[in-house]
Amino acid sequence: MRGCLIANWVGLPGGAPSKLGVVTGRKVGKAVERSRARRLLRETFRLHQHDLRAPVALVLVARPSIRGQTRMAVERDFLAALRGAGLLRPAPSAVGARTP
Repeated sequence: MRGCLIANWVGLPGGAPSKLGVVTGRKVGKAVERSRARRLLRETFRLHQHDLRAPVALVLVARPSIRGQTRMAVERDFLAALRGAGLLRPAPSAVGARTP
């Protein structure tokens, strides 16, 4: 559980596409707020689904703190949750980068 979302997942066989499910309960707010939360979570998944280490069936549960969050804040929480679970590929190292 991190920030404005909770991530639950199960691995899928290789070659299968990753899947997403989104849960927004009434505690998140009225219908407009729940719909906005779903849109934010789906868009964040769409942008980062190819960064996953392996195919997964992912269920994101929106927490009430998602209300009023920007897409960037939701994306930060999403990436932190997946990074903490070890679901993301390692970031590519800077080739030829010099360290002082």
